[in-house]
Amino acid sequence: MPSMNGKRWTVQDRFGDEIYLTNERWEHIIAPENHPEMTGYEEQLQDTIKSGQRTQDSLVSNKYYYRKAFDNLPDGNNYIISVVIFKVEVDEEGNSTPNNFIVTAYQNFIYR
Repeated sequence: MPSMNGKRWTVQDRFGDEIYLTNERWEHIIAPENHPEMTGYEEQLQDTIKSGQRTQDSLVSNKYYYRKAFDNLPDGNNYIISVVIFKVEVDEEGNSTPNNFIVTAYQNFIYR
């Protein structure tokens, strides 16, 4: 689970849930062996979380996919897709706080 420290940014989705990206996850996303096409598209990733379509994973109930179409993506891609894990942290007094974070993000072509 990503640390609360090292947050790169936090945005609110259209359902009111706060979701964050850590520096570690961003470096993972843009690594040459992962999704280097995301380099330069961090603002679009934020927009995907803020206003994109959200669907729940059918097997992992706390995993959600956010997707949004963009016209300016390279290599024939037209969507940014992000995988977000929803968790809750409970402190020593029993207070719970949301801990929703981006695991990965990538571009894809989806026929419209």
